[in-house]
Amino acid sequence: MAARRLWALLAALRAGWCLLPQVGYLHPDEFFQSPEVMAGDVLNLRVYYPWEFLSSSPCRTAVFPLLTSGVAYWVLRALQQLDVCSRCVSSYTLLVSPRLLLTVFSFVLDYSVHRLAPAWGADPWEALLLLAGSYVTLVFYTRTFTNTLEGFLFALLLVLVSSKKSDSGITKPTRSPLIGVVIAAGFFNRPTFLAFALMPLIYWAGLNADSQKSIKTLINPFLKLITCACFTAVVFITADTMYFTSAGLDSLFSFTNSSLFDVIALLNHRVVVTPFNFLCYNLDSRNLAQHGNHPRVTHFIVNGVMLFGILHLLAITAGFKMLKKYIHQLMRVRLYYRGPPRLSVHSKGQPTLLLFYFVPLALLSLFSHQEPRFLIPLILPLVLFSASQNRAVKWKPIIIIFNVLGAFLFGCLHQGGLIPCFFHLEHVLHSSDSSNHPRHYTLLFAHTYMPPRSLLNIKKKDTHVEVIDMAGSEEETLCRMVEQHANNCTCSDCHFLVIIPGTVRATITRCGVSLKNETLIFPHLSMEDPPQISFLFSENWRSQLGLYILQLGRAQQRL
Repeated sequence: MAARRLWALLAALRAGWCLLPQVGYLHPDEFFQSPEVMAGDVLNLRVYYPWEFLSSSPCRTAVFPLLTSGVAYWVLRALQQLDVCSRCVSSYTLLVSPRLLLTVFSFVLDYSVHRLAPAWGADPWEALLLLAGSYVTLVFYTRTFTNTLEGFLFALLLVLVSSKKSDSGITKPTRSPLIGVVIAAGFFNRPTFLAFALMPLIYWAGLNADSQKSIKTLINPFLKLITCACFTAVVFITADTMYFTSAGLDSLFSFTNSSLFDVIALLNHRVVVTPFNFLCYNLDSRNLAQHGNHPRVTHFIVNGVMLFGILHLLAITAGFKMLKKYIHQLMRVRLYYRGPPRLSVHSKGQPTLLLFYFVPLALLSLFSHQEPRFLIPLILPLVLFSASQNRAVKWKPIIIIFNVLGAFLFGCLHQGGLIPCFFHLEHVLHSSDSSNHPRHYTLLFAHTYMPPRSLLNIKKKDTHVEVIDMAGSEEETLCRMVEQHANNCTCSDCHFLVIIPGTVRATITRCGVSLKNETLIFPHLSMEDPPQISFLFSENWRSQLGLYILQLGRAQQRL
């Protein structure tokens, strides 16, 4: 009973923190792989379309952004058109509504763990507590990443491939059509889904082979799987082709009114297969180098520990022990018996769960670009393994401290000033809209993550706001841009704002421009420009962990 209450509390925390909202900014992809694109398509807001969603280089399917952020924004638009609320569309609702939908979907993980735990010898409620208490669930699984959707589909796949007992007591694999749908959908969401699906498919194939008595009944499930996977792929290809080659989202909405001949004619004109473009881009090492190259062991020795802490180390330890034991058994069998030893799914070491965890991790390690979020789907087999045989019980204090620190770092501190900054800027920009002569604002972001323009809640037709992203520009380049725009503010209602972390604020001072006003947003931690430890113990420690909004004037005359 205590475990159930604690899980309910953690579930409420997951939903409540989403609504609060979480201010940590994990990675630009949480905005630019879905919400930013749909805000422009559905709400007609001024946004920045990433190159993956341009018709000249389509590398991301439009289906999942439409089904997540698109649906959330369509509801907001409908509520505003029906006059249900006057401020249905705001920076807060633009941020929270897609996240809330993903948070609801995240309970697919809880269902999957509760369903699978008994079959793998794990205590269901202990596994649920490990899942719900993980900062990966609280933070990453409430964000609009394609990796988050990949985790949901991986959980569904594990449920579908799990065996179940028939009335006659014979173990039967789950129906194959749904497995085909999930695999195809996962592949179009992220082609890397095949790395996660490989071992579950092999496991399912083994169960299917053991339960069938004839060649016909053995082949039939595979034919159903392939047929449903192909049909699902055709649906995705048709939707993406209509989105990227026609009028975008409007063409998708008119899809149901199109005749079969219209669709065929469109497909004959140009077929868009986004996974193919994705693979062509990512298999080129020069393209990956633009996003950063990492050692091949980064997932094993850095990202796994960063995400899962002691659970990752326990899995590595158990993996080495099982590998050593299996090699020893293999040598003995070859000496005294015929045939290789069989790994029992429900053996004491549960090697199958470890294969579900380490095989995808190893396959993803083949690529030089390795980010922690690529591994978040692996949380499900890891908590199932850790909850069996009370492996995680004695490490409970360490697990709690690790997840509290992780949630605070990534949910609050990491780039944590940007989202409150957009809330503040939206208020400033829209308060000036009430006047007869709207002010012109130039917003320059420097040494921050990419600013999601959609959170400013500015319509495409509005031209009084200009956003400039200087990323991590050098001081000379930044000062040249600042001086240029400060001197160009000739009108009385022109305002030039620079948004910059406190750790590099002195750069603006050295640019020789006049400071009219400043606003400090706390906290904000930039790992690209981290604060010096000595400054954290000084009187100005808040400035080192803050984000500044500086209103600048004309450049000062230099002697």
